[in-house]
Amino acid sequence: MYEEASQVANDAVGSIRTVASFCAEEKVMVLYKKKCEGPMKTGIRQGLVSGIGFGVSFALLFLVYAASFYFGAKLVDDGKTTFSDVFRVFFALTMAAMGISQSSSLAPDSTKAKSAAASIFAILDRTSKIDPSDVSGMTLESVKGEIELCHISFKYPTRPDVQIFRDLSLNIHSGKTVALVGESGCGKSTVIALLQRFYDPDSGHISLDGIEIQRLQLKWLRQQMGLVSQEPVLFNDTIRANIAYGKEGDATEAEILAASEMANAHKFISGLQQGYDTMVGERGVQLSGGQKQRVAIARAIVKSPKILLLDEATSALDAESERVVQDALDRVMVNRTTVVVAHRLSTIKNADVIAVVKNGGIVEKGRHETLINMKGGVYASLVALHMSASS
Repeated sequence: MYEEASQVANDAVGSIRTVASFCAEEKVMVLYKKKCEGPMKTGIRQGLVSGIGFGVSFALLFLVYAASFYFGAKLVDDGKTTFSDVFRVFFALTMAAMGISQSSSLAPDSTKAKSAAASIFAILDRTSKIDPSDVSGMTLESVKGEIELCHISFKYPTRPDVQIFRDLSLNIHSGKTVALVGESGCGKSTVIALLQRFYDPDSGHISLDGIEIQRLQLKWLRQQMGLVSQEPVLFNDTIRANIAYGKEGDATEAEILAASEMANAHKFISGLQQGYDTMVGERGVQLSGGQKQRVAIARAIVKSPKILLLDEATSALDAESERVVQDALDRVMVNRTTVVVAHRLSTIKNADVIAVVKNGGIVEKGRHETLINMKGGVYASLVALHMSASS
């Protein structure tokens, strides 16, 4: 119960600028108080039970003292026992009563420990369908980057009633750039999630260099891929540490500098007062959108991935930042198999293949020049909408 209230407080503090800009401080406080009502009622009830229990246990202890002395004195007076025997019995009863009273006061703590242990064991006993720590599976000596999605059908486990893909097939050739376009929610980003094996398809298969990715070692598979997403997550550490994070093991200074140069990031990083030792702040708050994106690109490059996954990598940027980031991406995409998810024409028009995703499948496929000239085509209508929105 307290966890929900803590989550509200955590979100409010973490997004204090948003809260302040909407003058929502009072709303957050009301929401926090509302979330605390349940724990408060439970706490009062527990307090009353614990207090009464504690009082009763001590009352019993002193009542046992009184009863022991009373009956002991009576028996000594009647000559049925001796003074020393009375004290032997008294201490035996006293120690027993004290043990009972102390154990009763520990009952709430034992209940908490029991529920905590049960939740921990439930987590430990839970087996993941796709376990990243599993070292079984094949690894390839060299990766060409030939990807095939064959008759893929897929629904998200949390939304089993929504069919995302119906018999989707797509070939992505080695060293080529394939752009996925389509309306929001059509499943473009889902393709990237399936390639990284965050999910497995319900039917059909995905292969890398002719081998199904389920047969490959998961950790090795993800090491072959570099991801740059729309909202890159940077850790509250130095720029150097955030770039080095992309490579398993320790990245050398030369590798970090080379990745930064390729990502168009070295110039702006060198211009910072502390250079590569600059702290980026929580979620990279100290850097602008374009700077964060270039650090994320450098992080993806530092492990020299054979496959590059770009999920709306420039959609949140202004025109100038987009130009710089797109220039960095164009450098990085050379001789790499690249899957691009994007809306902007500038990002996708130079792709080797543009695949239009609609109704759970690929409805059009080809180069920009070919698709744009298809009268009544889905891609042509998407470009026309984009152009009219831009103007």
